[in-house]
Amino acid sequence: MAETPSGLLNAVGLQGPGIEAFLTQELPWLAERGARTVVSIGGGTVAEYTALARRLADAPGVTAVEVNLSCPNVEDRGRVFARDGSSAAEVIASVRAATRYDVPVIAKLTPDVADIVAVARSCVDGGADALAMINTPVGMSIDVETMRPSLAAGTGGLSGPAVRPLAVRCVWQVHAALPGVPIIGMGGVTTGRDALEFVLAGACAVAVGTALFHDPYACPRIMRELEELLTERGFDRLADAVGLAHRPPGSGPRGRTDLEESSL
Repeated sequence: MAETPSGLLNAVGLQGPGIEAFLTQELPWLAERGARTVVSIGGGTVAEYTALARRLADAPGVTAVEVNLSCPNVEDRGRVFARDGSSAAEVIASVRAATRYDVPVIAKLTPDVADIVAVARSCVDGGADALAMINTPVGMSIDVETMRPSLAAGTGGLSGPAVRPLAVRCVWQVHAALPGVPIIGMGGVTTGRDALEFVLAGACAVAVGTALFHDPYACPRIMRELEELLTERGFDRLADAVGLAHRPPGSGPRGRTDLEESSL
């Protein structure tokens, strides 16, 4: 890992104890404490994603399955699944078919694509119930003292406030094209104001990541700040603010009926 101005580079991979240890140890521990667990899965082939989804199909306490599409496809010269709409859709379709009908499947998308709307649309067509945006874009820094890359891997995923404008743009574009699809906005959220920016762009939920490194209590704090901001602006519900920045000045909040009609 390496710090950058307003950001963090990491190349730690997808760390975890493996599906068996997760199912026998971590998931029961979370369930005992009433946690609503969103399980993130990744793989190098479509078959690996499918196998993981099948292992989770009967597991109690799984609220949703997030499909991390920013993994290299070993069957396609290592090209990342998320950078190709058809490959991403194939993964999503396989996971959706193997997942219990009442468990949502969330496609996590990368911004490192020519057209994120096209990839998002492919994932929805493949069966994604929601979208998580964005995964970390690829970045790099060089240590001028050692004159070598800061990360041993050379490049890594960039997170933190530096990527928030990029993430907001992606959420904005996808919500404009697919207004009926739930979006989880993420990327550099450190305050309630940051979270509200994502909501106004079209996210109906917001995730926090890098901020937790220096503030383990960031989530409840951001929640309080967001609630205060919504109250100050006269909102009774967060849902009434979702996508409001897309509306003409002076118009009311976008309701469920509006979303359903615009997605037809």
